[in-house]
Amino acid sequence: MDHDAVSGGEMQAPTNITIKGILSLLMQSIDEKHKRNVISLGMGDPSSYSCFHAPSVAQEAVTDALKSDKFNGYSPTVGLPQTRRAIAQYLSRDLPYQLSSDDVFITSGCTQAIDVALAMLARPGANIMLPKPGFPIYELCAAFRGIEVRHFDLLPEKGWEVDLDAIESLADHNTVALVIINPGNPCGNVYSYQHLKRIAETAVKIKTLIIADEVYGHLAFGRNPFVAMGVFGSKAPVITLGSLSKRWIVPGWRLGWFVTSDPSGVFRQPKTVERIKKYFDILGGTATFIQAAVPRIIEQTEEVFFRNTIKTLKHSSDICCERIKEISCIICPHKPEGSMAVMLKLNLSLLDGISDDIDFCFKLAKEESVIVLPGTAVGLKDWIRLTFAVDPALLEEALGRVKSFCQRHASRVV
Repeated sequence: MDHDAVSGGEMQAPTNITIKGILSLLMQSIDEKHKRNVISLGMGDPSSYSCFHAPSVAQEAVTDALKSDKFNGYSPTVGLPQTRRAIAQYLSRDLPYQLSSDDVFITSGCTQAIDVALAMLARPGANIMLPKPGFPIYELCAAFRGIEVRHFDLLPEKGWEVDLDAIESLADHNTVALVIINPGNPCGNVYSYQHLKRIAETAVKIKTLIIADEVYGHLAFGRNPFVAMGVFGSKAPVITLGSLSKRWIVPGWRLGWFVTSDPSGVFRQPKTVERIKKYFDILGGTATFIQAAVPRIIEQTEEVFFRNTIKTLKHSSDICCERIKEISCIICPHKPEGSMAVMLKLNLSLLDGISDDIDFCFKLAKEESVIVLPGTAVGLKDWIRLTFAVDPALLEEALGRVKSFCQRHASRVV
């Protein structure tokens, strides 16, 4: 597959692509003759940079679990009891009710949690409401499950808030779920309590449940604190998805969760619980020694670690926004307030020889050895997504190269 294979119509269908797939193609397009270091602002893996690192207690907990020789066998497919209990207690800190360990199912990262959620909801004629822009794994999983996708817009002029009127107009009796990603990937937004409440009220109106993707939970550094969607679980049933990956800077450990945040007990019906358990029997379970480390990781990670991560992310996001102001053909409509990414709009009328966002990204990679994700990959043509969870010096260098690229391709038409 080459550049031409993702140009134009083919890449418009999100079910045909993944973020990792398009980033791999961009890496292949880099001109090695330039002999410049490659800087990737495309993948949200903060562990690649020295300014982000896992807390020492996390590494010690995993090492001790492995050395104990107690966790070499199979775990229950739904997860170790102590792991489920620790995550239930951790998530309950943000809720007005207490989760039970029976509400928690351990997954191989948040990606598998997404697949579990859609597998449980799939039925003939089902449709699911997804944000645009959004995370393309949802489209991919929906395609495999035969679930129709209906997109609602996130509004950049309103801080990427959900277009609630669009949801009401798009939903019908076959709508099985409404997906909310907060803090936002790819937009860097953090929803207010009031907006989340309105989302829950909208879910009640259209008679559907909410899938709350909170993989970036607590990574908020703007005006709005992180509020868990499960706070409104008594209004509308909520499936909460998350992982250790981002907050603890351990994406490769693949430890996530699928949680029924549902004080009314809709998900506790025996048939529903049995169906979920049977599906986890097929999945087989996550690495036992990683699971065994989770209680200690959650209990003993010091708050200063989280504060330092937030401080670094805010600093990097500030650098990003300041440098983007220097590039006339790129606009940041809303400064990120959380997560690790931001959406930027391209003004292609100010560039010569750049046809669209895909063309921009491939030529940038070839000429400057800088990788950014084309907005088409997340549902917005002629935008780009940039990850700012990068060493500040590298981020400065990368954005300097982007500026040089844009100046070189600047339109000469007055």
